[in-house]
Amino acid sequence: MLPTTSDRPSASPIQVVAGLGCRRGCSLDELLDLLIHSLGQHELTVDNLAGLASIAHKRDEASLHGLAEHLALELVFFAPEQLSAYLAKTGGNPLSQATTGSPAVAEPCALALAANMGIAPRRLGERTRSASATCALATFTDTSI
Repeated sequence: MLPTTSDRPSASPIQVVAGLGCRRGCSLDELLDLLIHSLGQHELTVDNLAGLASIAHKRDEASLHGLAEHLALELVFFAPEQLSAYLAKTGGNPLSQATTGSPAVAEPCALALAANMGIAPRRLGERTRSASATCALATFTDTSI
């Protein structure tokens, strides 16, 4: 269960973003469960989330939009060429390359969004998976503070 607004602290000390990849038709519940699990591995909650990202190929995926709406977060989509600077740090696979135009999705999307939101983006742990989705977290230093 997500915390209510009254349960949320006024400011979360660690801000993270999530890069998400999923198969067509992946459910909102599966994405949410994976995201909460991924955050929990680092003793974080949805309160620490500053944004969500995926690849442009998934722009029409209803569950991604539903997750962003449910969490009241911005969802940013990146074209494969926008992710190229972040691929050396993430690896990849041929299936993802053939399907989306990028050899990896979750990790480079998280890093690209973190770079857009601040400075010094870095992955937070390894990517996590469920049956139909992947999630990677990235942190950044907020320059507006």
